[in-house]
Amino acid sequence: MTSNETGATYAAAGVDIEAGDRAVELMKQWVRKSSRPEVVGGIGGFAGLFDASAFKRYERPLLATATDGVGTKVAIAQAMDKHDTIGHDLVAMVVDDLVVCGAEPLFMTDYICVGKVVPERVAAIVKGIAEGCTLAGCALVGGETAEHPGLLGPDEYDVAGAGTGVVEADALLGADRVRAGDVVIAMAASGLHSNGYSLVRHVLLNQAGWSLDRRVEEFGRTLGEELLEPTRIYSLDCLALTRATEIHAFSHVTGGGLAANLARVIPDHLHARLDRGTWSPLPVFSTVAKIGAMQTLEIEKTLNMGVGMVAVVPPESADTVLAVLEDRGVEAWQLGDVVDRGAEHDGGAALYNAYESF
Repeated sequence: MTSNETGATYAAAGVDIEAGDRAVELMKQWVRKSSRPEVVGGIGGFAGLFDASAFKRYERPLLATATDGVGTKVAIAQAMDKHDTIGHDLVAMVVDDLVVCGAEPLFMTDYICVGKVVPERVAAIVKGIAEGCTLAGCALVGGETAEHPGLLGPDEYDVAGAGTGVVEADALLGADRVRAGDVVIAMAASGLHSNGYSLVRHVLLNQAGWSLDRRVEEFGRTLGEELLEPTRIYSLDCLALTRATEIHAFSHVTGGGLAANLARVIPDHLHARLDRGTWSPLPVFSTVAKIGAMQTLEIEKTLNMGVGMVAVVPPESADTVLAVLEDRGVEAWQLGDVVDRGAEHDGGAALYNAYESF
């Protein structure tokens, strides 16, 4: 090879290291804002560090971990060229899985895979993650941005995250605490959250042919704005409940819908009876059901139907739970109760009666 011949380069293969470095610089300010006192060092190292001496106050600390993404909701963010809320969704999907067992979310890491690094776009995604972490009370301690030219288009990306929390062993929540007579309390969702978007996109964008900039009167805004509504983060609300009164279980309503997710924390010998008549789902749910000509059971097993988190509590705690959530600005109501499983019931949870708006 002579001196004027040029070999292959990473840049020629589609990977821009310099752009990645610029993205890191842009995101640093947002990561710093999500820090906690236990975080050691900053971003840029090979691993995030968290001071575990904070666990000395626990008798028997249990570490909880969860990982998730946001599914095809990223396609909406990409189509609208709005990238600063999808990270909020990511945090919600992770930390609200952690808090279900009573764990306090401590820190998160993220993974952003892009077709082409656009520093401002990556920084906007991380800004949303950092802001979500702040709302959840946890720290963003690190992450990875990977450029995958040839696998993803220049404007395509996906996000994923992992979180860690801690709970005292004797405060662990779950099915073993649930008893007959318990009350089921629903916490309102902010919208679709981050599940079922393959169905929603198929019905509204493909079948109905609606554009994202279409104004929908029932929503009071455009379709795109409705679909990008950030997922509500319940972690601090749930932790406030555990400090205020006795809680037996939480259920984060994600893929699979309300009944299937609640069934995960109901013992086999018990049954949760949920009353559809206690609330009216947001217009986006009835719109999808109507346009898609969907059966009630089909849409219920895909979408959250307006319930994002559920608390199962002893009856004497119900009023306190509702009062605390009202004080924290979370709409909540008594959704049902837990009974002994009879011959007419399978174990788990089931909805009865009809929605007022369906």
